[in-house]
Amino acid sequence: MDFDAVADELYGLRPEQFTAARDTHAAAARKAGDGALAGKIGKLRRPSLSAWASNLLVRGQPDQVEPLMRLGEGLRQAHHDLDGGQLRELIHRQRVLVSALSRQAGQLAAQAGRPITPDAQREVESTLQAVLADPEAARQWAAGRLVKPLDAAVGFPAVAQDAVRRAPAVSEAPPPAASRKRAADATRRERLAKAREEAETAENDLRAAEEEATQATREAEDAKKQASRLKERVSGLAEELERAEKEHRQAVAAERSARERTRFTDRRVTEAARRAKAAAARMERLATEGK
Repeated sequence: MDFDAVADELYGLRPEQFTAARDTHAAAARKAGDGALAGKIGKLRRPSLSAWASNLLVRGQPDQVEPLMRLGEGLRQAHHDLDGGQLRELIHRQRVLVSALSRQAGQLAAQAGRPITPDAQREVESTLQAVLADPEAARQWAAGRLVKPLDAAVGFPAVAQDAVRRAPAVSEAPPPAASRKRAADATRRERLAKAREEAETAENDLRAAEEEATQATREAEDAKKQASRLKERVSGLAEELERAEKEHRQAVAAERSARERTRFTDRRVTEAARRAKAAAARMERLATEGK
């Protein structure tokens, strides 16, 4: 059993199928004697709905991975160089590509039998923005094993877009009030993204707890039925044992009675034989005397 193969399989499943499949693989590895692999598999976390949709996008549209990562490299370089013209062009491509990929992720999720919510759709977009902003985020996304959405609230994409839209050139300093407003907006976006992440995590934990509770209830019911069956069997065996003991006592008594009758009849046979012998002798004697 290979960990990467198992992980790839698990993160391709719908979120509600993840926990049971993970536990099955961990149990199989444990049964095969590979405790380290079982522990590693057991630590894999169930993905949120938006993270799962992002993973589907990587798996279902692999030809889109490299273009998005190259666009991110171009955006980061243009931001570093403060090249306003190039930024405006790349940001336009960013909006088009992120929008298209986000829609594709939603379509793939629906085709897989688990349509995503509008909030999850926005988290997919946020993940794609993070991929453009951060090389490490891009690496995580390209692996197709995200557990939660990536956060783009802090990073150049949103800030750069505001700067390009609101100023003639990136190098021009924005007015202090506008700068404070953008900072406040960025803070609100960051807090909203964290709140969404916490809510998604809490929802995932709740679903996992509900699944475990359902499984525990099912196991308890099965155990109760098994205990009831065994109790009935024990009761039947106890009755059978009681009948056998009674029959044994009766058989012992019958044996004792038969032995008594045997001794009695043996005595009667002996006495009858003695009397018969005496009668025969008497008859013989009388016959001799008559001659």
